Amino acid sequence: MYCIVDVETTGGVKGPTRLTEIALIRHDGNQIVDEFQTLLNPGHPIPPFISQLTRITDAMVAEAPTFDQVADRVHEITDGAIFVAHNVQFDFGFLQKEMNWLDREFLRRTLCTVRLSRKIIPGLPSYSLGKLCRSLEIPVSARHRAYGDAAATVKLFELLLQHDHRGHIPRPKPSMVY
Repeated sequence: MYCIVDVETTGGVKGPTRLTEIALIRHDGNQIVDEFQTLLNPGHPIPPFISQLTRITDAMVAEAPTFDQVADRVHEITDGAIFVAHNVQFDFGFLQKEMNWLDREFLRRTLCTVRLSRKIIPGLPSYSLGKLCRSLEIPVSARHRAYGDAAATVKLFELLLQHDHRGHIPRPKPSMVY
């Protein structure tokens, strides 16, 4: 089981920055089996350059839940799954930070689609999500929005699964039937 994740934030992982949006798409290696997405109220103003990039405004998140209100759902949908993201250290780092602020442990195996793409599809001019999707003709419906980027990452991950002939992506072992 995999959980493809994308987050939007008020800034970098370090410091008091917070999440403004999250999308989690649970995937069994063949298809999507569950998903969750929501805007999040970060509890402080979103910097103007972030609002310009993501098109997420203070007004949009004013009535949105705070992370503590969705933490159980985040924990549930990622439980038992490999945490997959494009630049996984960023997305995982943010969720781990948010969970730590709630005194909750958040440990998951992680996979980075940037690293996987470089191994499975070498030689491309860029491995940023937007440019990679253009090179591979993967549609992106809403760039720099959590669900749009997560959905594009799902398509990228499915392509990587198809072309992973060297076992870079961990897969469940088939169960023995007697």
